[in-house]
Amino acid sequence: MKILYAIQGTGNGHLSRARDVYPALAKHGDVDVLISGIQADVDVPFPVKYQLYGMSFIFGKRGGVDLWATAKTLKLSKLYKDIKTFPVQDYDLVINDFEPISAWACKRRGLPCISLSHQCAVANKNAPPPDGGDPFGKIVLLNYAPVTAAYGFHFKAFDENIFTPVIRSEIRELTPTDEGHYTVYLPAYDDATMVKHLSQFKNTKWQVFSKHNKESFVSGNVSVQKIDNRAFIKSMAASTGVLMGAGFEGPAEAMYLNKKVLVIPMLTQYEQHCNAAGAKAMGATVIKTLSEKHYGIIKDWLENGKKIEVDYPDITAEIIEKLMIAHAR
Repeated sequence: MKILYAIQGTGNGHLSRARDVYPALAKHGDVDVLISGIQADVDVPFPVKYQLYGMSFIFGKRGGVDLWATAKTLKLSKLYKDIKTFPVQDYDLVINDFEPISAWACKRRGLPCISLSHQCAVANKNAPPPDGGDPFGKIVLLNYAPVTAAYGFHFKAFDENIFTPVIRSEIRELTPTDEGHYTVYLPAYDDATMVKHLSQFKNTKWQVFSKHNKESFVSGNVSVQKIDNRAFIKSMAASTGVLMGAGFEGPAEAMYLNKKVLVIPMLTQYEQHCNAAGAKAMGATVIKTLSEKHYGIIKDWLENGKKIEVDYPDITAEIIEKLMIAHAR
């Protein structure tokens, strides 16, 4: 069986999950991997046959998506050409993790496209809804990568085909400790903004991993280094708590490691506001922005926040088996 595994390359969560999904898929056939997008910092331990430019959202430095930078990176004629020419018809099964080129190529040809993603779980009617409405954001989420069937991952199994997170093996193999620091990953904020606000909590040691700098530095009680996968998970495993954007895999891994979790959803990013609602339902603390008006909530989280306990068994192979029984030709 020829399988196409198409992965979104914006952010790190999709590729982190793929590390465990790929070998499970490979037990059922020959797997070709497509990655599209330009905003990931995670390497993958498997061959990538197609690396396409795709369509990415560019992280800003003030808490949200940089819409102008995103618009400047769009190459719509190339995107249309890739959708028109990508050979999805050569595959017996297309597995899609929120990747637009293969999804629209399948739709254009009337072929099945099976979602295996977090986004389809967020869109499920039984998943926790975000605070406030965002009709445009919801439309984007539902139409960015159209599929014909959906198997999703969320913080909790909210519906029949929603499963608990895929926790990568390198996280499962860790032995969590508590060395008293807090690990930070907020890619939508620049270093100066993070140092400005975090340094106000003078009795707290912050280990910040930055998407915006190339040189490590220390400012008072805040240390900043460029994002590095091994260093980040080492820091997170040894932390008291984790402060991060309201992505999915990062908070899920922090919960799995039994950490206190504080998340900040990116401004104008509908999916992250859905994630924040789901994380809150699990016991995480949520603030809208990293700003002075939320210092009271941060202080209370530091002093009184509770570690989150979850049960996230390794069921990746079982999910893939269920998908194969239902959809393999």
